[in-house]
Amino acid sequence: AATAPRIPSTRLALHHFDTSYSLHLGALWPSVRAGLLCEQKYGALLNNFAAVDRVHQELELLNATDFISEAPQKAQHWQQGAAVGEARGCQEGSGEGRTVMQAQMMTKAEMSPPLCTSISSKIKCYTFPRGDITRFRPARLDALGLLDYYLMDAASLLPVLALNVRPDDFVLDLCAAPGGKTLALLQTGFCGHLAANDISVSRTKRLYQILHSYVPKKVRDTVSVTSYDGRDWNQVEGGTFHKVLVDVPCTTDRHSAMEEDNNIFHKRRTKERQMLPMLQLQLLMAGILAAKPGGDVVYSTCSLSPLQNECVVE
Repeated sequence: AATAPRIPSTRLALHHFDTSYSLHLGALWPSVRAGLLCEQKYGALLNNFAAVDRVHQELELLNATDFISEAPQKAQHWQQGAAVGEARGCQEGSGEGRTVMQAQMMTKAEMSPPLCTSISSKIKCYTFPRGDITRFRPARLDALGLLDYYLMDAASLLPVLALNVRPDDFVLDLCAAPGGKTLALLQTGFCGHLAANDISVSRTKRLYQILHSYVPKKVRDTVSVTSYDGRDWNQVEGGTFHKVLVDVPCTTDRHSAMEEDNNIFHKRRTKERQMLPMLQLQLLMAGILAAKPGGDVVYSTCSLSPLQNECVVE
């Protein structure tokens, strides 16, 4: 054990992806693989609580565009073929599995009215054109001491859009940390109450930091942050939410293929990785039980794995 060569976790991850995803995605896999291994390309989620008029102008001068406002024009094109939608989802959305899954959902659901409506919400996220690898400047404080935008993978907004929050909805973000989706939910201005939960206390601290950096106190008071085990949420507060987001822990494919730190493909974490679909199923069931009758639940991952996506939902 001391003398055997240590295989990097990233190499183990990529070998696993090559073996399983090449079968799942077929001819699409080479382009998806390239997307996973490219430098991550961020979007700038505008902070509606800050003074952002000048930020709109600044970003547009840099040739960045709000990809959400462009989505309705692209919707018809997405509907024309699942294969085209899936391929472009891989290439335009930073290569994360969430984009591919959402492209499939949009095609299969033929852009259902709730999703169309949600896309025209108050959320605005600017991205640079395809092929443009310009980096956004760091976020700046406005006169009220709030940062003007939040840098995140733009594909991470798709589950928030699919949730389609309505005015005064009670919303649960069951696995909320580090907080990008929680912040995006607040940007809609529709949450009557938002419960943001994550089992990790250290990650919850990061969520608190984001809320204090981007959200005024009056709005923060409508958010409750907790650190329960999400699987037990029904014992805490069952059947009370109009909308529930279950963005579960997963293999986080891009991170696994690129970063050694905290990599779930490390040999010591083999059992944890194998148990992920069961954990995901338990969290999804808890999310369903947390919703009111007739409420909506969105399940999402940032993995391409059918075992973590379709199989859990089925």
